[in-house]
Amino acid sequence: MSVLALAVVFWLCAWALSAWLANRHGRNRAVRLLVPVLFGFTLLVLWEGLVRGLQVPPVILPAPTAIAARLVSMPGVLWADFVQTVLKGALSGFVIGALAAFVTALVIDRSPFLQRGLLPIGNFVAALPIVGLAPILVMWFGFDWHSKAAVVVVMVFFPMLVNIVAGLQASERMQRDLMATWGASWAQALVKLRLPAAMPFIFNGLKISATLALIGAIVAEYFGSPIVGMGFRISTEVGRLGLDIVWAEIVVAAVVGSALYGLIALVEKAVTFWHPSQRH
Repeated sequence: MSVLALAVVFWLCAWALSAWLANRHGRNRAVRLLVPVLFGFTLLVLWEGLVRGLQVPPVILPAPTAIAARLVSMPGVLWADFVQTVLKGALSGFVIGALAAFVTALVIDRSPFLQRGLLPIGNFVAALPIVGLAPILVMWFGFDWHSKAAVVVVMVFFPMLVNIVAGLQASERMQRDLMATWGASWAQALVKLRLPAAMPFIFNGLKISATLALIGAIVAEYFGSPIVGMGFRISTEVGRLGLDIVWAEIVVAAVVGSALYGLIALVEKAVTFWHPSQRH
């Protein structure tokens, strides 16, 4: 039997097993975790089998085992790249951009003029391509992580701003009138009514921005960086045909992005337990 035929048979068997588990035991928490793990394992086995069976050159697509070997063999380099790109560039820019968007949203909420004037500009800036902004900010802030954080701030600020402004307007008119009837100040209404109602929007913006922050920090390193960083490593190793190292960096970025997204989702579930989207 050919390699492709074996791959199809294996895929169909794994698909049937996953479908049976989901249909028969879908309410079981352990099964809900097992099904995506089984699906991911199936993809890795297919990837490994097809690459080896079809003798795909490593410079085109390395096998998962080669990528895993690279992950194990160079932890120091991957850790240094992680610190430079994620901890220094992405997370710092993410925090600064989110906080700046929150403060700006509160100011806009008090000024209809700014709401009508600044939000359209924000939508325009958010549509600008990162490959155009990144080299400019690198020239302004230098080649170290500060310029990458600046790129992340620009990418995070406006999605967060739009979501927070929309969230502050999410409370019902009757609820706001009731707060005014009770003599609540703007700050009291904000803390007790409008911010709780805005939480689903805020967390939606945080989840979107977490992904954008990592992408922005990595791409910004293509336009100038010290000899460390995930974007620097990817661009350098592509030129040297070290695709196993490139894929190792991609794996690290995917794990970090998924972990950050999952952490925000867990906090969201704890904070917005009352929202219909959290009722399963």
